[in-house]
Amino acid sequence: MKYPRGAGEVVLYLDYDGVLHHENVMYQRRRGAYMNPAGYRLFEHANLLDELLRPHPELRIVLSTSWVRRFGCYGTARKLPPGLRNRVIGATFHSSMDRQAFAEMARGVQVWQDVQRRKPRDWVALDDDFNDWPECCLDKYVRTDEVLGISAPAVFDELELHLARIYKVGA
Repeated sequence: MKYPRGAGEVVLYLDYDGVLHHENVMYQRRRGAYMNPAGYRLFEHANLLDELLRPHPELRIVLSTSWVRRFGCYGTARKLPPGLRNRVIGATFHSSMDRQAFAEMARGVQVWQDVQRRKPRDWVALDDDFNDWPECCLDKYVRTDEVLGISAPAVFDELELHLARIYKVGA
């Protein structure tokens, strides 16, 4: 059986809203995606994630964001800075899936189904959506702050701990 990209590798499942920027993103056909609350920017924390991942060049990213259903996997990846974009190997949603059924599925279930399909060596998920994550995934899930995303100190520290566990840093 041939597995999708990421089999046997370390994978980060990455949501955008509430992770790389404030969770309240709006979309208009002419304007595109934009932040609703003033004082926030789209992808304002992307460079922070890029810096954190830099010591782990082999880590791959699977997009677990609703942006993929609107912009496609690689259209969504193009929104990231190059250091993150070059790590993207796919998304939890792909065109052969039922769009409506996938949208109705809890985010944690979407990620878990992809983990079972992709078969990574290890993985961690960054997401502010905490509803209905499967119990078996909770030790790999980092809940982000819906406003501060990964820039919240406790979230950043937790992600560092997950990476240290995966790569056995300091062991």
